[in-house]
Parts: sequence; C-alpha cells; structure tokens
Amino acid sequence: MVDRTTSLLGSESVDYGVLIPLDAYFDDLDPYGMLHNGRYTVMVERAWNMYAFSLGFGASEEAMPTHYVVKAVTIVFDLPVTGNGEIAVHLWTERVGRTSATTGFRVCSRDGSSTYAHGTRTIVNVSGETMRPTE
Repeated sequence: MVDRTTSLLGSESVDYGVLIPLDAYFDDLDPYGMLHNGRYTVMVERAWNMYAFSLGFGASEEAMPTHYVVKAVTIVFDLPVTGNGEIAVHLWTERVGRTSATTGFRVCSRDGSSTYAHGTRTIVNVSGETMRPTE
C-alpha cells in the first residue's frame, strides 16, 4: 500500500513524505542567476522548520524537550534552479535509531516532478547539559 501524502501548504501530493513549498529569492542566486550551492541546504532547513512548526514543535520550550544537532548532510546536484521563484522541498524519514535519525530530501519543482538536488540529513539527539548523544 502506498501512502500518498499531500503537500503542507498546497494541493500537490507525493507518494511518501511531505512536500513543502518554498520560494527562491534574488539574494539566493549566484552571479549566474542560479540558486547558489550553499542555499540548497538552507532550503532544506527552512522546510524542516516549517514542517516541525506545523506539528507544534517550537511553539514553546516544552514543545521541544530534546536538543539535536546536525551530524551530516549529503547532497547531489541534479539540475540547476535558474532564477527566483517557486520551488519545493520533499522530505521523508529514512532511518530512526536510538540517538539519531536520517532523513531524505529532494529540492524540486513546486509540483515535485523535477528534481534539482537530493540527499540525506542525519541528526543526533544530545543532552542539553553534556552535549553528548542521548536516547
């Protein structure tokens, strides 16, 4: 059975995960008019924040009982995003462990049909006092 999930803020859908619409602005572009390579991971972080806020995380200190840090990000650039405008980030969970989780992502067209970049992001839950991994 395929779980078809609707985008967070639009009518587009994907077969798994969630599709978060975002905008690329002029200041996100490099001198060639393409989305700067460093901005792709910023878009992924923005998408995760929007998704977490939609679930109620970040609304108060009690809503975020854990601390996490990003351990690794991998990214492969498939096609350039040219010009400013509408894009989306497709997010999904790949693996959840005792102290960490790895999620997948695609920076894509607003309807999800074209992939500009794809990769993974691994986070580790850490103790707020020791900053060491914790369950």
